[in-house]
Amino acid sequence: MVRTASTMMLPLGAKAPDFALPDTEGRIVRLSDFDGAPALLVIFMCNHCPYVKHIADHLAQFAKEFQAKGVAIVGINSNDAASYPDDSPEKMREEVKLRGYTFPYLYDETQEVAKAYRAACTPDFFLFDKERRLVYRGQYDDSRPGNGIPVTGKDLRAAIEAVLAGQPVPPDQKPSLGCNIKWKPGNEPEYFSA
Repeated sequence: MVRTASTMMLPLGAKAPDFALPDTEGRIVRLSDFDGAPALLVIFMCNHCPYVKHIADHLAQFAKEFQAKGVAIVGINSNDAASYPDDSPEKMREEVKLRGYTFPYLYDETQEVAKAYRAACTPDFFLFDKERRLVYRGQYDDSRPGNGIPVTGKDLRAAIEAVLAGQPVPPDQKPSLGCNIKWKPGNEPEYFSA
């Protein structure tokens, strides 16, 4: 595992990059499917990363809470499943059932969506407002595996609540930290450094 920070390269105010990816049941989910939602949270995540596992159960409940308030949430796995079979679509289906995820969990086989978002790590969070402009890209909270800080989701919660209240999201945002996205050999983006 290469401990990697979010690039935070997608600038605040950027439009959400488009996507059309299969979920764990094979249905294609598109960015446009979430038109009308007051906010959209895109999470680059996977099954095997200890940083994702550390927040997974909390994230499942967090997502349910905010989906009930109309927030659209989607998880995207861009890892190379050939080299990391624990992140295969079949294992993603098992992960959805295990964790109780109520949001679509999509597979980015070509890794082009991760590149469009400048995603670097799992988990990597991107929050967009009603106009699908980026207002937050940063950490879930200060908790990390082994640091003893409870998982609360406070940083992301504050950002989502600000969007729902029509308030500006503070621009002082801490990068997420996790495992690097497992790029296919030769497919590493120019911003990736091992």
